[in-house]
Amino acid sequence: MNLEARKVIFAVVIAISSAQKSDAKCEFEAIFNFGDSNSDTGGFYAAFPSEKLPYGMTYFKKPVGRATDGRVILDFLAQALGLPIVSPYLQSIGSDFRHGANFATLASTVRLPQTSLFVTGVSPFSLAIQLNQMKQFKSKVDELHSLGKAEKNIPRPDIFGKSLYTFYIGQNDFTGNLASLGISGVKQYLPQVVSQIATTIKEIYELGGRTFFVLNLAPIGCYPAFLVELPHDTSDIDSFGCMVSYNNAVADYNSMLDEELTKTRKDIIDANIIYADIHSVMLDLFRHPSSYGMKYGTKACCGYGGGPHNFDQKVYCGNTKLVNGQNLTATACNDPYNYVSWDGIHATEAANEIVANAIINGSCFDPPLPLLKCRGK
Repeated sequence: MNLEARKVIFAVVIAISSAQKSDAKCEFEAIFNFGDSNSDTGGFYAAFPSEKLPYGMTYFKKPVGRATDGRVILDFLAQALGLPIVSPYLQSIGSDFRHGANFATLASTVRLPQTSLFVTGVSPFSLAIQLNQMKQFKSKVDELHSLGKAEKNIPRPDIFGKSLYTFYIGQNDFTGNLASLGISGVKQYLPQVVSQIATTIKEIYELGGRTFFVLNLAPIGCYPAFLVELPHDTSDIDSFGCMVSYNNAVADYNSMLDEELTKTRKDIIDANIIYADIHSVMLDLFRHPSSYGMKYGTKACCGYGGGPHNFDQKVYCGNTKLVNGQNLTATACNDPYNYVSWDGIHATEAANEIVANAIINGSCFDPPLPLLKCRGK
């Protein structure tokens, strides 16, 4: 199956009447993003500076706050829409918010964290905090414009109804306690995760948002880090080297998310709530990397240990650690374009571009309309 055939994987469902759909405008002047490290463009490291090479080595040639070697999916979507790369909300110097803001931070969760960043590494900027930041952002924009004090790097007050609101979050809720609680334990609170995403959409709708783009979760059972860290039997590994039980659990979560979004459309019928099935694209990438011009699916580009996964949880990408009297350094490969996985947890720029292209060439509205025709002003 070639890439064109796989593009049908990207699903768009919008529950509004035919008349409303035919009149829908496909023009976005800004993007406001909510997420974790999969879409963070520098927020976490603006708050907690510690970034270093080899992150950013491919496209930016330096660390720029992204948990990959280059661009994330959000970057490709912005560029396809003719918009600037979305500035991190937490970045005080050099940001330009005229075309949106990115509230995502590395290690963020949907649910409020029950622990601290300095204890377990969970970001304090959960989805509820990101939503409050969005509300504060809009309030300040409205206030500055009303006082005639608007700065050149902030948007117009009417832009919030002409924006695309993207969500790529939930992976840390799913994986954070997976090793200790197991699949059955984690499933107990996943309904809270999808419910809070839906509630957040409704709150942004009250702020004027009308188009919402929700990415589902990728198949974590194929990620090198989880293949090393999560308990499993050899019988749980499929012919592609992925863990069946964990991937099935992610599929169950994605179905739950899809169902919750379907209910939400009935509550706010004049909103466009789009479900993006990137899980299927990523799963195919892990299973058939050679079909996309790559060589390695379940092996990390940046890591330590070599072998089938090149991942050692004692030393993460770009770090050096003394283990049993020996300095271990997790280094990057010279050809990240041949890898689906960058550091065992995040995708490479090459993989992100393939996923983004599957979205861009799919439909963003009903009636169907390629995302490339939704270019911003």
